[in-house]
Amino acid sequence: MGLTIAYIIIAIYSIALLLIFFYSLAQLNLLVNYLGYKKQNQTAPKYNLMDAREIPMVTIQLPVYNEEYVMERLLENIAKIEYPKSKLEIQVLDDSTDDSVVDTAKWVKELQATGLDIQHIRRENRQGFKAGALKEGLEVAKGDFVAIFDADFLPDSDWLKKTVIYFKDPEIGVVQTRWGHINRDYSVLTKIQAFALDAHFTLEQVGRNAKGHFINFNGTAGIWRKECILDAGNWEGDTLTEDLDLSYRAQLKNWKFKYLEDVETPAELPVVISAARSQQFRWNKGGAENFRKTVWSVVSAKNIPFKTKFHGVMHLLNSSMFLCVFVVALLSIPTMFIKNIYPQFDLVFDALSFFILSTVILFVCYWFTYKSIQGSSFDNFVDYIKLFFTFFSVALGFSLHNSIAVLEGHMGKRSEFVRTPKFNINSLTESWKGNKYLTKKLSPNMLLEFALMLYFLYGMYLAIPLNDFGLFPFHFMLFLGFGFVFFKSLTARA
Repeated sequence: MGLTIAYIIIAIYSIALLLIFFYSLAQLNLLVNYLGYKKQNQTAPKYNLMDAREIPMVTIQLPVYNEEYVMERLLENIAKIEYPKSKLEIQVLDDSTDDSVVDTAKWVKELQATGLDIQHIRRENRQGFKAGALKEGLEVAKGDFVAIFDADFLPDSDWLKKTVIYFKDPEIGVVQTRWGHINRDYSVLTKIQAFALDAHFTLEQVGRNAKGHFINFNGTAGIWRKECILDAGNWEGDTLTEDLDLSYRAQLKNWKFKYLEDVETPAELPVVISAARSQQFRWNKGGAENFRKTVWSVVSAKNIPFKTKFHGVMHLLNSSMFLCVFVVALLSIPTMFIKNIYPQFDLVFDALSFFILSTVILFVCYWFTYKSIQGSSFDNFVDYIKLFFTFFSVALGFSLHNSIAVLEGHMGKRSEFVRTPKFNINSLTESWKGNKYLTKKLSPNMLLEFALMLYFLYGMYLAIPLNDFGLFPFHFMLFLGFGFVFFKSLTARA
């Protein structure tokens, strides 16, 4: 290996580690915000729903597409929402192309017969995908406020009573609630998804919202002021995360977001890895697309402080951390050779070892979010340690898949909105096999993931002749992560 190549590898490796470190520092700052906010007494003006004159008109939008397995459950649950019927409208925005349309129409008619104002709205095409459906429904929506639920979400009957009250403050444009997980303990895959989402819905959402930094509507389990949507430019379908896009446009126009950590909205996590893959791809590519679309507006805005700009940029770069992690992983084996061949880099490697602090920071941050939901007993801490390293390993295993998504987003490559298939699984014994919406294609990326599993197995072996075990734990987690993703992807097509 030439010295010039060694310098290039070390430079790229160091930059990626530095970006990850900045990300971890941003998370640490959010943790400080989170802990400080929890100690404050929160007061806000609220509608008095006991006074009929203060009860606002609300539209609930249910954007659905080929949801055969969960449509009946969704409609039965939404029909239980406690709110005056004269002040509530429900729109089933149905873009389905399969037989579920017939059953949905039948269930909607049954609910209409009970006196519920519910409409089954169909489009001639899926232009704009979910964003297009929401926009078209908004044109005829009666409500001043618009609540949105994806097909797998099951809000409690008093959900509207807990959320719409905060719109008494005319500056509030969105109220977002925390996601719960009805099948958290179904499998290792659902446990680590719940773990990651819990961190987002506690540390990140509260930590940003506490200091007035930009947060995002999460696509579901939230409620918008209709005026805010229109003022921000309405829904746009030019990114795969239309929720993040509209959130930033609204906050750039000085609308405030209210996040309610204590209001949990249960939902179903993907139970099979192909479904998790499609969801991860959409979220990470959409994040990169929104960075490309929005970052300059954030940086150049005159109405927001520097710290909010910094957190906004880091927020928009969240998905790009997968690319940094993948670069570090890929270059970690060549750096072992460089360290062995070129002793002049010893000081550099000593300095780079400092970046293990990034993992320590994330470990601490995630513990505070974990214990806020699961509790802080010794047994829970032991469970947390196991879950953290399981999550970390599988996240590493997703790094290739998600890096491809991020690169496509930054390069502006357009792709279709691919929905996450739902399963209607509530117990540990129920099976996902036979779900007709699952993809049956073998992804070419899977072969690369298998090759990477072997690559990092080689990295573990290399530690022996080089007598350098510093990266052995990292390579072991990479080996486990890529192995998990590869073999689970195979069995998901069985």
